[in-house]
Amino acid sequence: MNGKHILVVDDEPDIRNLVSEILADEGYEVTVAENTAAARISRDKVQPDLVLLDIWIPGEDGISLLKDWQQSDIPPFPVIMMSGHGTVETAVEATRLGAYDFIEKPLTLAKLLLTVKRALESSQKGLVTDSVGHSARVDEPVGSSRKMEQLRDQLKRVAEHDSWVLITGEPGTGKETLGRFIHSLSERRTRPFIARSAISMFDSDAGGHVALLEEINRGCLFINEVADMSLSGQARFHNAVPGEMLPRTGRASDDATNIRVIAATSRDLQREIQAGRFREDLYYRLNVIPIQAPPLRERVEDISELLTYYVNFYSSQEDYPYRHFSISAQNRLLHHSWPGNVRELRNLVQRLLILGTGEEITVSELEAELSVRQLHDADSSDTQEWHKDIFDLPMREARETFERSYLQHQLKQAEGSVSKLAARVGMERTHLYRKLRSLGINPKETE
Repeated sequence: MNGKHILVVDDEPDIRNLVSEILADEGYEVTVAENTAAARISRDKVQPDLVLLDIWIPGEDGISLLKDWQQSDIPPFPVIMMSGHGTVETAVEATRLGAYDFIEKPLTLAKLLLTVKRALESSQKGLVTDSVGHSARVDEPVGSSRKMEQLRDQLKRVAEHDSWVLITGEPGTGKETLGRFIHSLSERRTRPFIARSAISMFDSDAGGHVALLEEINRGCLFINEVADMSLSGQARFHNAVPGEMLPRTGRASDDATNIRVIAATSRDLQREIQAGRFREDLYYRLNVIPIQAPPLRERVEDISELLTYYVNFYSSQEDYPYRHFSISAQNRLLHHSWPGNVRELRNLVQRLLILGTGEEITVSELEAELSVRQLHDADSSDTQEWHKDIFDLPMREARETFERSYLQHQLKQAEGSVSKLAARVGMERTHLYRKLRSLGINPKETE
């Protein structure tokens, strides 16, 4: 037995028995219920790790039961909805209310077991509620460097307390990921985690933030780029959210305004205060526990682990073709400046998996992709014209044109030294010599 307990709720005996037998054969413990009343009793008795819940049940339907569970304080478990008369609207409504997934009848063995497996894996890694009420998997921040180990230890200590947190760091460093991780380990983890931009929530006179704050009751509000709030928006926030938590005994207060705030910014709030753009009193309310998200260039030893993580994520969760980075391609990325940090790396992996061919991502393919990004952002007319012309060439000629220009530029930066060039571009010297000869580049002729 694998120790996981699944509750199957369906009014059709044949379906209950079939699903129960299939799951039992896979090593799961199974309890069945013929209606929502029996499901409530079974849930209290067995505390399931997952629930398979039919939507169309006589009397109280499955959607009503799902709503009830989502609004209560019972421990979170993934719920997979089932229906033989499913529509897109029904599936959307079920996932909006917090269901992990929706599967149609007649059930297929492969679909059922795969959905159950993924739901249980997600549950083991922690569940929080995102800005639209969906369950979302929360992984630990990726990286085994000393800097990341220290950061994870800090986040775990912060999660044990209910203080407000201010996360600072450059754009793309994963500040929301850190906030979600804190919430997933805190006492509030069964309550909503709602992420909002500062402008969308408080820079409006409509008062929409009042209803949202009530929805977050005893949960966590993540405010992204808090420095973007106008002074009037800062005043609304200051007045709407109490800065001190009410006394509590082992759990959050029932007061609707009892909310933990985790704010994030890529700007220097001290400078914003000096410039008169940020309220000093609000800064001190937010900055109870400061956390710094490190830029990727300060933890380059994590790059290979991040590449592996995102390749596996997109190939397993998004059905992208699996590809792996060659050693030379990984070495090249160690020397990239990463102005967009982890977000840039994630987007790079996604593009290479979608647009590339072959199982291996080579350094040549990587350089071509990086050059396209650099050319896209360049301002000079000469660069823009070269960018335009290269797309008129056959692929082989375009690649050779880029590689020749790239290596000539890097060779100049290396002052004609092939050993320095090899370190800059992440290639073995023997391979590099062959590449230079094939492109007709003589290092001795470099000025």
